Amino acid sequence: MKRFVGRQVVQLAIVIVGISILSFSILHVIGDPVVLFVQEGAPKEEHERFRKLLGLDQPVYVQYWRFASRAVQGDFGKSWYGDMPVLDLVMERMPPTIYLTFAGLAVALLIAFPLGTLAALRRHTIVDTFCTMVAVGGQAMPIFWLGIMLIIIFAVQLRLLPASGYGTWQHFLMPAFTLGAFLAPITMRLVRSGLIDVMSTEYIKTARAKGLGERMVVAKHAFRNACIPVITVLGLQFGQLLGGAVVTETVFAWPGVATLTVEAIRNQDFPVVQCAVVLLALIIVTVNFIVDLVVGLIDPRVRVGA
Repeated sequence: MKRFVGRQVVQLAIVIVGISILSFSILHVIGDPVVLFVQEGAPKEEHERFRKLLGLDQPVYVQYWRFASRAVQGDFGKSWYGDMPVLDLVMERMPPTIYLTFAGLAVALLIAFPLGTLAALRRHTIVDTFCTMVAVGGQAMPIFWLGIMLIIIFAVQLRLLPASGYGTWQHFLMPAFTLGAFLAPITMRLVRSGLIDVMSTEYIKTARAKGLGERMVVAKHAFRNACIPVITVLGLQFGQLLGGAVVTETVFAWPGVATLTVEAIRNQDFPVVQCAVVLLALIIVTVNFIVDLVVGLIDPRVRVGA
């Protein structure tokens, strides 16, 4: 187990270094950021002054080392359009995004596990066909369209829920369902296929031969192994949930870090973009690291294979 954990830690460190390089490269991909601070037609001396002020007159490797060493200490500089430290600005908007992501994940699981289990146990019946149609329809449905439809029905016409904002449990319902519907179809299909594969194994037949009821067989013996691929994919899909939060937060005017990042890109406030990218990526790789450990604890074959 120690060797398995050590291998995962090394992989985590490599990914973090790669993320820092990519986020640092943002400034160099967009061109010369000095043009954002000087007026058109300004003399060359003015350009050089701002380039020195931003530290862009140094070699690239020196700039990266300065960026990485400060980022490790939590210093991402200050916003180009305000006097507030970038980390404080991003962390202030991070909780709404995290809450929305986990709420969407909870909605996806509440939809996927019952439907996936029902489809697996009623294979090749009208129930299975209905669940499959729901999964296909959910995957084909754009997030922004579903969000707009929910606003029109529940906020505009029925006036049951607030159309936008953040603060109460009512504000969570439509954004969480919109985000959860994005993940539920693939999770449901994984639960279905996993249970179908497990239910045909020898140890399930042995459990049935011992006289155990079908519910006990499914709950105690089948679910543990059937959930291994589901847990793995949920870790990978967590990043897509954060990505889907960009669209969801925009539709519902949700005051999260995704909305802040879109605003920063529009304003070309790249220190904010860098900080948001690094922190969101760290959350994603940390979640995947935890998922790998959980899967390794559930299935010893994963540890041996690693």
